[in-house]
Amino acid sequence: MSAPERILIDGEPQDRLSVLDRGLQFGDGLFETIACRNGRPRLLALHLDRLARGCDRLEIKRPDPLVLRNEIEAMAQGADAIVKLIVTRGEAVARGYAWAGNERVTRILMRFAWASAEVKESAHIGTAAVRLGENPALAGVKHLNRLEQVLAQGELRRRGLDELLMLSSSGRLVSGTMSNVFIVHDGKLLTPRIDRCGVAGIMRQVVLREARRAAIPVEEAQLGARHLKQGQEIFLTNARLGIWPVRALGTRELSPGPVTARLQALLQPLLEAPADA
Repeated sequence: MSAPERILIDGEPQDRLSVLDRGLQFGDGLFETIACRNGRPRLLALHLDRLARGCDRLEIKRPDPLVLRNEIEAMAQGADAIVKLIVTRGEAVARGYAWAGNERVTRILMRFAWASAEVKESAHIGTAAVRLGENPALAGVKHLNRLEQVLAQGELRRRGLDELLMLSSSGRLVSGTMSNVFIVHDGKLLTPRIDRCGVAGIMRQVVLREARRAAIPVEEAQLGARHLKQGQEIFLTNARLGIWPVRALGTRELSPGPVTARLQALLQPLLEAPADA
């Protein structure tokens, strides 16, 4: 992805952050990646709700949601773009891991060009050797600590695939390096529970919601490698891609099936004419 087209820190155009910021020192913060089409952010209410829940989990003071909404909507104006929001606990006022409680939250917004040419219509994927550590205290939260995904992306580059699926330290299927995963088995839609590790993606949430509304049988379940072998359809989701069908898992060829196609059709209006939720 190219350099940011625009950067705001605490609402001001600048690109310098204090070396004392706890986001830099400890990964003490959260982020949201928001796709913007036709000058509007997709699913902004869901992103802001997840951010608020993440702040509560990490005991970070919530930024004013109206300020965030106004800044993000202003960033979204113009051509299609990706807006990344980072919220940290702020500049450290004491040395060490513990926070003092009087830090001032830092909010960072960056706008990137859309760059849709990078993505193929369907994905050839594999399974990563890098595993995700299990920590229920952080499960689901989109926090700034992403070294496992950084290592997995290095593996992805070396292997020349489109995405890698990640298992947890106990062998549970969790997600991709930058996506959530869904498996269709005998007409039922399955996705891993995000209760020990992993990020509960916004597009994952929308797919689960739309599947239930469409009376497609769906379950969040404990899944493993064997479920990948049994699945007739596999697709990935993230905020920018929506639903990304899988055409091959390792040497096993797949093709988008009726459940994947139906969900793509249901989501398309939400992706092209973004609404809040």
